[in-house]
Amino acid sequence: MANRSYLYSADSVPSEVDIPRRIRCVSEHNRDIPLAHKLLVGRGTTIVPSMIWNHPIGIAADYAAGAALLRDVLRAVGDGLRDDAEFAACVARTTAHLEKQEARYFLLETGEIVSMTDDDPAASVRRLASEDVPEAVALAEAAIAGRDDTWLAAVRADWQRHFASFYGDALYFSFPESADN
Repeated sequence: MANRSYLYSADSVPSEVDIPRRIRCVSEHNRDIPLAHKLLVGRGTTIVPSMIWNHPIGIAADYAAGAALLRDVLRAVGDGLRDDAEFAACVARTTAHLEKQEARYFLLETGEIVSMTDDDPAASVRRLASEDVPEAVALAEAAIAGRDDTWLAAVRADWQRHFASFYGDALYFSFPESADN
């Protein structure tokens, strides 16, 4: 089995006793938490209980602000890949799915990724939320503002690793619709 990061959207965040009523599937990515997922949870980032595992290893963030940040990065990356039809198709699929699954929050499930090492999963998620995600956001903001062309060139050179995740209505872990929706 490939370990994956899973990204969902919902109009509320999980608590110790309950998960959101309607959880929409957004994306999954094999063997890593890609740059796109980090940027999508880069605004209003907070650690929440996992909806899948029994640990506080989920991350919630502002959907609209995270989606706007990713769109800005994709636009900046795309400026250097104007003739790359595969990149253009990836961007079109990604942005269409983000519009379709829009909610108040992104919910990132990290359990399979943080369990790949001997580190404490909760400590790994705290580091992800307090260091890795803010660093990715800062680099992205600098690139968007034209102050980090080196980072932008590196992202362009390996754009598939950063952006070519699976986006779909059903992920390996999906949540049934409640009768109330």
